[in-house]
Amino acid sequence: MNTVSSSALEELLRGVDEVECVTPDLNGVPRGKVMTAAGFLEGRRLQLARGVLLQCIMGGYPSPRFYGSDDGDLALSADPAQIHRLPWSDPPRALAICDAVELDGRSSGLSTRALLKQVVANYAAHGWQPVVATELEFFVFAPNPDPQQAFQPPAGLDGRREDGGSAFSISSNNGLRPFFSEVYRCMAELGLPRDTFMHEMGVSQFEINLLHGDPVQLADQTLLFKHLLKEVALKHGLTVVCMAKPLAHTPGSSMHIHQSVVEQGNGRNIFSAADGQATPAFYHFIAGQQAALADFTLLFAPYVNSYQRLCHPFASPNNACWSEDNRAAGLRIPASSPLARRVENRLPGADANPYLALAASLAAGLHGLEQRLQPSAPIQGEFEVPDNLTLPCTLPAAIERLKNSRLAIELFGKEFIEGYIASKTLEWASYLDEITPWERRILAAQV
Repeated sequence: MNTVSSSALEELLRGVDEVECVTPDLNGVPRGKVMTAAGFLEGRRLQLARGVLLQCIMGGYPSPRFYGSDDGDLALSADPAQIHRLPWSDPPRALAICDAVELDGRSSGLSTRALLKQVVANYAAHGWQPVVATELEFFVFAPNPDPQQAFQPPAGLDGRREDGGSAFSISSNNGLRPFFSEVYRCMAELGLPRDTFMHEMGVSQFEINLLHGDPVQLADQTLLFKHLLKEVALKHGLTVVCMAKPLAHTPGSSMHIHQSVVEQGNGRNIFSAADGQATPAFYHFIAGQQAALADFTLLFAPYVNSYQRLCHPFASPNNACWSEDNRAAGLRIPASSPLARRVENRLPGADANPYLALAASLAAGLHGLEQRLQPSAPIQGEFEVPDNLTLPCTLPAAIERLKNSRLAIELFGKEFIEGYIASKTLEWASYLDEITPWERRILAAQV
């Protein structure tokens, strides 16, 4: 464990018996072990098998050759700024977000948190600091014990279930005020600042905007917020779903990323000149995103369900076009003052690993800055996507695109990219083992 004031830590953990020591795996799922508070305070080293970082979403693992044939251990090193009492837990528990490091102290090449830290360090080498914010959408449903049945919104105060038409509503009829009141309280106790909150376009779909800041801190906050949502929902007899597309004929859930870059020291936004006009750096950053989004689609859309969202857009653009304030573009420039000029990447879904999505998006932008790339012309209104700005629209196509990407290997390392592809290939094979309700409903009666 990293050094931290022992007295402050003892006070924080007073009355706590156990500490959940977690690190994000390749899917952004918090994995780890539960340690006694006494052992945590002693600084006892906690170790975890390397293969856990490549665990598939259904629980399997790729071949050991992707994480070391011996499947040796990594050490979990707690970040002193990310040790929290869990305000929803009774009896009291704590959670520590950890870095996964090799036993010799090196960062693990399989750790998505380490990948994001490295991208931020690459900006620092130029005297820059990336600034990001995430917008996370999610659905709140009634319990769903039978996965063969579609999700349903919870019954409202009038006994009826929401059936659409509630976008941007502030009505309390959905009966979720007690749930959200506890969510807000827990966010405050965890130090998660929130900006805006709203009912989104989907049935029982909501969005929260986290305040902009340091990328690693924002990824940690997004991880904590998703964990908080699910835990508090269980207390209220609800189910929170962060799938990209949990309901048919309904908008999916995104995790839009707002990005700008400032100079270290003075905080000047390098996307805006002194006269308020956009700088060459702004256009280089956009061009880098355009050059890499197709290769990196699998990092933003990691599951077969992700492509249900991207290929039935509902304001979820599957393109690398850019535009001033057009939500049909994959890269949108929101209306703002020159001080707040930023690039919104609208590709990632709510199911994306926040560490990996931020690392991929920022690395793409830095690639454009370093190579001084030039973007396409901006689009406005209705438009047709040029062939060179289309993105993979199925999981197998995205796997193949990442597999052939020299840029991905260059930016994230062969060890991670090959392990990530191996895990995603297993997930696709697992999906193909399933027979879906559509096949039983349509094919059985007709063929």
